[in-house]
Amino acid sequence: MSGGPGPDAIYRERLRAGRIEMQTCEHCQRVCFPPRTHCANCGAQALTWQAIAGTGTVYATTVIRERPDRGPDYNVALIDITEGARMMSRVDGIPPTKVRIGMAVRAQIKTADGEPLIVFVPA
Repeated sequence: MSGGPGPDAIYRERLRAGRIEMQTCEHCQRVCFPPRTHCANCGAQALTWQAIAGTGTVYATTVIRERPDRGPDYNVALIDITEGARMMSRVDGIPPTKVRIGMAVRAQIKTADGEPLIVFVPA
């Protein structure tokens, strides 16, 4: 091990810099998410960071209903990234009940509690 920052720290550094990048396995060419030290597909350790298009499709979605201690309704969605990975996020910019499976979306970097994260908006 190099002793440097781990994959998650590198991912967040890049988001803070305004870059949406994911790891790609040099052996099998699979895009890896979440950030990791080994490819989940083939086990190789040769992972490189590459910019992604930031586009995708809603694979699944659900609405979390309003509760007094949690605030208004919001959605949780699984997004199939164009490059092949799947990530959990949310779709902003429309009511949570309007998010649909198969909807085209694009990524945006937002900050919550001082940490960068990726959310999606309709494409």
